[in-house]
Amino acid sequence: MKKELYLVGLNYKTAPVEVRERFALTDPAVLERGVVPLDGNVRECVILSTCNRVELIAVCRGEEADTELMQHWADALGERRSVLEQYVYVHKGPDAVRHPFTVASSPDSLVLGEPQILGQLKDAYRSALENCTSKVILNRLLHKAFSVAKRVRTETAIASSAVSISYAAVELAKRIFENMAESHALLIGAGEMAELAATHLVNAGIASVSVANRTYERAVQLACQYSGEAVHFDQLLEHLSKVDIVISSTGAHEPIIRAKDMREVLRRRKNKPMFFIDIAVPRDIDPDVNGLDNIYLYDIDDLKEIVEENLAGRREEAQRALVIVDEETETFCSWIKSLDLQPTIVDLIKRGERIAQQEMQRAMKKIGPLPEGAEAAIAAMLSSVVKKLNHEPIMFLKRRFAEEEEVGALNINTVRRIFNLDGDTVPLSAHLGRTLSGNCPGPVERSRPARASGRCGGESK
Repeated sequence: MKKELYLVGLNYKTAPVEVRERFALTDPAVLERGVVPLDGNVRECVILSTCNRVELIAVCRGEEADTELMQHWADALGERRSVLEQYVYVHKGPDAVRHPFTVASSPDSLVLGEPQILGQLKDAYRSALENCTSKVILNRLLHKAFSVAKRVRTETAIASSAVSISYAAVELAKRIFENMAESHALLIGAGEMAELAATHLVNAGIASVSVANRTYERAVQLACQYSGEAVHFDQLLEHLSKVDIVISSTGAHEPIIRAKDMREVLRRRKNKPMFFIDIAVPRDIDPDVNGLDNIYLYDIDDLKEIVEENLAGRREEAQRALVIVDEETETFCSWIKSLDLQPTIVDLIKRGERIAQQEMQRAMKKIGPLPEGAEAAIAAMLSSVVKKLNHEPIMFLKRRFAEEEEVGALNINTVRRIFNLDGDTVPLSAHLGRTLSGNCPGPVERSRPARASGRCGGESK
């Protein structure tokens, strides 16, 4: 019975968060018992479970393998398959190839272009390798997904523009202060938004970061993470004269910085420009501050417009990314077809004949004219040599394929890679260890599924 690729999953588009939580596959106790046994129609399986998606990628036999996968999934959690079926999507064949490529390269993510999902997919694959649930086909599929993601990031600008409020704030600051290495920043507030802003500021090469917070201990904690300075909240106005960029995100119910305060600050700074980004709701900075000379004030609505503009740009780049995904999907599906025995035999023989013809043409240029019939005799001899050289490898493949199709497919894959019948450029590291071998030490009675860490990266926020 022919093997087929299946993908069964649910994500932020098809299921609300309470359903995603209910069917998440991150509980160590559930994973230890096993989710999908590799003892029936399911031959390989990788499980990706993050905050915004749960997906089972599997190599199966049988026409109703998707139902079997859903049943295992529901049983592992003590849930009913009928409930799960309301939220899942099912991909088969080329669609089951295309989807992981799309996920890895992020056009399918909640935040277009975010890189975290690729790391989560790598974690899931690593776990599948450890548990011997990923073999010839899924090994190749996941490695190809990683290379597709790299190609998309290299050939498109899908991840090049700011799509978070904190990132947009820092990008704005860079427009005003071209040399961030000579600029100093102050974060007012020490919550998540401030922490993200600090990360982006440091990545942009800011000279220093200081943190002011009503709870001084929290200011110290955040400042230490970035080798910065903690500022007592009652010394905020005094410290303002020392900084160029201010990003404020407190929970105050009324402005903490007013225009009348800033006039003295500007005087002490000798009217050097200042850049304020107010990402608090309610606003931390009185809008009248923007009326002062040499002060640039942006609030969260200004930043949202920038983020939306950038998202529109990423959507255009996502279309370019999908063209790449389609190209790579077609290539991968051709490789799957090559795992049948006959295409590999044909490719082996054609490879030998092509080399023989090339070498004969090269030799004839050196030898010059030959007696009548000599060239045909040499061609026949080379053809015979090619057949004899390929005879034992072909007989080996036929014997192993007849004994057990799965082992035969592994050997076909090995032969195709040894002779590079697919024309791939594969790094040396891909050949080391058992990562691509598909071999496991001893039988696997029940799968121990792959699992992502469950940590929330870009997809989850």
